[in-house]
Amino acid sequence: ATVILAQQPVDAAQVMLKKAVEVDATVAREGMEFGVASREIAVGGQLVTLRGLGGEYEEIFLPLYGAHQAHNAAVALAAVEAFFGIGAEQARSLDIDAIRKAFASVLSPGRLEVVRSSPTVVLDAAHNPAGARAAADGISEAFSFSRLIGVVGTSDDKDVRGLLEAFEPIFAEIVVTQNSTPRAMDADALAAIAVEVFGDDRVQVEPRLDDALEAAITLAEEEDEYAGAGVLVTGSVITVGEARLLLGRG
Repeated sequence: ATVILAQQPVDAAQVMLKKAVEVDATVAREGMEFGVASREIAVGGQLVTLRGLGGEYEEIFLPLYGAHQAHNAAVALAAVEAFFGIGAEQARSLDIDAIRKAFASVLSPGRLEVVRSSPTVVLDAAHNPAGARAAADGISEAFSFSRLIGVVGTSDDKDVRGLLEAFEPIFAEIVVTQNSTPRAMDADALAAIAVEVFGDDRVQVEPRLDDALEAAITLAEEEDEYAGAGVLVTGSVITVGEARLLLGRG
């Protein structure tokens, strides 16, 4: 058996490596046996070179945004190579044309997914601080919004403050809302935390998600000086899923 180990915090990696040794599994570690050799922004995604278990795969177009998606692609490639027995003891590569075709067709709904233009509306299902930081980095890297409006609806069992603090540097304003599930945080409760993070003048409350989307799109459109403004809907997988339906992408 082969364990494909993505980059992990040290404590987590130690636990996984210990378990791999216990079951006598071969371990391939991102950053050691495989990884992202290079990446650059491209229209509609990014162009990456991946270092696999059997060699390098160059000029792969990945129609997804964010450095984290390049790392996900490297992990997926290594897993496929391991499945076919490719590794240190069998130094061969997968067909590069097949790899390019496969990655070019990848979809990741709700992960920095553009669902509308004029203004641009992006969906990302980040629901914890780490995911929010990855989304914020991806937005900053791949888009050049003059002003970004956030629409955020979360679950009440998440680190909401940490999530909001990760988005604070990139949101000019935030519209807080809630999704339809019983686990959803009440919009007013979310607004109370948002005011502490953003300040009262940057927070708007719209308990209904459809109203929140309309309010954010209006804010993005309202002033000519903000041409190039955008909207990011985030905070929960459910919130993003319901937004996709409302925006006709379900």
